[in-house]
Amino acid sequence: MTAVLKSTSHGATMVLTLSNPEHRNALGPEIYAAGVEALIAADNHPDVRSVVITGEGGMFCAGGQLQRLLANRRQPPEVQAQSISGLHGWIEEIRTFPKPVIAAVEGAAAGAGFSLALACDFIVAAQDAVFVMAYSNVALSPDGGASWHLSRALPRQLVSELLMGGERIAAPRLQALGVVNRLTPPGAALDEALALAERLNARAPNALASIKELMNEASGAQLSQQLARERDHFVRNLHHANGGIGIEAFLAKQTPRYE
Repeated sequence: MTAVLKSTSHGATMVLTLSNPEHRNALGPEIYAAGVEALIAADNHPDVRSVVITGEGGMFCAGGQLQRLLANRRQPPEVQAQSISGLHGWIEEIRTFPKPVIAAVEGAAAGAGFSLALACDFIVAAQDAVFVMAYSNVALSPDGGASWHLSRALPRQLVSELLMGGERIAAPRLQALGVVNRLTPPGAALDEALALAERLNARAPNALASIKELMNEASGAQLSQQLARERDHFVRNLHHANGGIGIEAFLAKQTPRYE
């Protein structure tokens, strides 16, 4: 069965479902390309205000398919480099996408599947979900931005445990460490992710886009640079139509309806 990325709509939320059940929703070049294409379409569609990424059949994503990696060992190195560039293009698209992206994780998020979840703005996970950077278990090193995201989110010793030791880490521990936003009973991660998306969809999309951009820039910026960026975003959002809608609704104790 060919791996596909299914796209459905739930109100103002686009749901992207990894569908490769024969291989536990393993990723591949066709998924990367479809993911980039879907986010570009969502960016250009004003009615889409958020995106949820999930997996089919009670499994988020098993990462890369080892049989494909074995086959790529018989090809020139450029073949695998091109495949990873496809994954990295999708990861960067998620990070720079101006609307919230939520991972809804059931079962396991392994390897690049874990990397994919880390690239999202929010992670909602079932209580029995597990996360594992299994690369070193098969003599490989991480991709998909795993080393970047984990090194900024967790202490070095724990990152060493995950990346060098290939240790599994449970969703409750990741929530305690601040990496997972919400825990749910098994089978309920998508519903909770959709509920979270609905709450975000009610907020001004221009303000959320500014916040995401500021967060992306913060780690590499000097304080003076970030202060200047915050000033510019604030002024732009104050003079946006939604700035007036939000302030007036708050003062009138009404629910705002943002453009």
